[in-house]
Amino acid sequence: DSITAEQKYHSQNFVSRLMRSQSFRFASKMAFFACLTIVVGRTAVGAFHMAKTARAAAAGNGVFGAHQKFKSSNVPFMRKYRTSAGAAAGITSMQQSTVAVEGLEKSLDVSHPAFETISKDIVSEYGAYCTLYKHKKSGAELLSVSSDDDNKVFGITFRTPPSDSTGVPHILEHSVLCGSRKYKTKDPFVQLLQGSLQTFLNAFTYPDRTCYVVASQNTKDFYNLVNVYTDAVFHPRAISDPMVHAQEGWHLELENKEDPLTYKGVVYNEMKGVYSSPDSLLMRQSQNSIFPDNTYAVDSGGDPKEIPNLSFDQFAEFHAKFYHPGNSRIFFSGDDDVYKRLELMDEYLNEFDASPESKPASVIEWQQKSFSEPKYFNLPYPAGGDQEETHMVNLNWLINDRPLTATEDLTLGVLDRLLMGTSAAILRKTLMESGLGSAITGGGLSDELLQATFSIGLKGVKPDNTKDVEKLVLDTLEKAANEGFSDDAIAAAMNTIEFQLREFNTGSFPKGLSFMLASMSKWLYDQSPTEALKFEEPLAELKASIKESGSKVFQDMIRELLLTNSHRSVIEMVPSKTLDEELLKEEQDRLAGIKSSMKEDELEGIIKQTVDLKALQGADDPPEARATP
Repeated sequence: DSITAEQKYHSQNFVSRLMRSQSFRFASKMAFFACLTIVVGRTAVGAFHMAKTARAAAAGNGVFGAHQKFKSSNVPFMRKYRTSAGAAAGITSMQQSTVAVEGLEKSLDVSHPAFETISKDIVSEYGAYCTLYKHKKSGAELLSVSSDDDNKVFGITFRTPPSDSTGVPHILEHSVLCGSRKYKTKDPFVQLLQGSLQTFLNAFTYPDRTCYVVASQNTKDFYNLVNVYTDAVFHPRAISDPMVHAQEGWHLELENKEDPLTYKGVVYNEMKGVYSSPDSLLMRQSQNSIFPDNTYAVDSGGDPKEIPNLSFDQFAEFHAKFYHPGNSRIFFSGDDDVYKRLELMDEYLNEFDASPESKPASVIEWQQKSFSEPKYFNLPYPAGGDQEETHMVNLNWLINDRPLTATEDLTLGVLDRLLMGTSAAILRKTLMESGLGSAITGGGLSDELLQATFSIGLKGVKPDNTKDVEKLVLDTLEKAANEGFSDDAIAAAMNTIEFQLREFNTGSFPKGLSFMLASMSKWLYDQSPTEALKFEEPLAELKASIKESGSKVFQDMIRELLLTNSHRSVIEMVPSKTLDEELLKEEQDRLAGIKSSMKEDELEGIIKQTVDLKALQGADDPPEARATP
């Protein structure tokens, strides 16, 4: 079920890819599959990210699709549900009446005694009137976006950088939606899907953040969704009930003393599937290889080998550390009342005092370009008995170790299109016509995380041709740097991207969701959330550069960021027909060792927990729980 690199490439390029997930591809920024791991790319011009996400959604290529596993090492895990069918697209026109504009302008001046106003801004490109607030008592930041869109969106995002691959951010994302202090049913998430008027309802885990998003066109329904999600993230049952961690994360299972122990758990099982996918393994290894020194070196989704190392206490501590309001970014957009938004959130935030350590503790450290020469990795991937024994080769660059300007972000996106964006693009065309492999891997630019990366390669490569793939990529980039791009190719790329930016077509998905994800590409890293949404100025600057020097701006970028950049890795994945068996035996031996070390009463405890957990899963919610709002 995992998304191939080829599918990823097409979905990402169809829209100027909104934010992260591995490339300028906003596909990652879009709500991805429920619970599957992902990691995305960094933060380019948020507006460009929005356009990409919008186009991907409009294309119907499943970026938000249910049960989608993982687009790249940077793609987020999402819960297995998505927006209801027939959801309205949102704003149908950016042309706003004078009366509407006056009302939106007034929204900038709304104040509330519990909040201080940090900044006000108008994103004229999208008719959005934005006020950034800070909750005085808790320190939570809240971006209120007023527009004439009746498809209202709420999101709350926490910066959640993991220090290991136990999958704690992913497991927690599942678990907080399994009942809370106020909403006591076992799975209010499912009840909302079935009983609300939601137009979007999901949660997803990135390599460095966890997002919870709801949307509805019905105001009463919208605020009910906001209440359920807010209570869930701040007061989840999961942090006081180990059974939730056992169910959603992992647990030992044993029905009879004579049986072998087994590992079970929702996220554990999901990630075993992800780690059995060659494409997923390639993209994970690609990302890890160029980020050896920061949080992107580990897997936020969880490595099945590491997930059983996560204790309940560590799980609860992670929530206490990162799910404080002071570490949150709260987002509202749509045509609802701004004061009502603030009033509702104050009801929850007012319970918390400031936590000066929460935000600093979650800061994402920059990976410096520290490689003096490229690094090479040779790793196995599982291959079926009748599968042709071909290799996979991927070249990966760390693009930047400092913040990029909005114009640099946009220029990178255009360069990505010139290199990879169409069947005639030089890098894509050369690789596909080379005969060295069967399909593209990597997909190009990934910029939804703190730092951008560029990945490209081939799968289906014969063992004798692996070195030729690296040489062909480098030779093709050298040719592009020397010869540049034609005026027609540049004009076509610029026209396509500008159209995507201005059209902002999100199909059936809420525009506010794309807006939120785009703003997060800067806001998450303590920059302005609204500057990430503007494109007129960087677009004008890039046009001026092209008018003055033509292709040179792109040629210089190829040389600086790719050809002379030694912070590069080459991943070669080699087929192994015994890898699955080896991993299974390793797991079985580990479990056998655990069982042999257990005393009789410990084994009886595992059997009892197995029975209790299955009973809990099969039981109906008690009447008092169903009676909660």
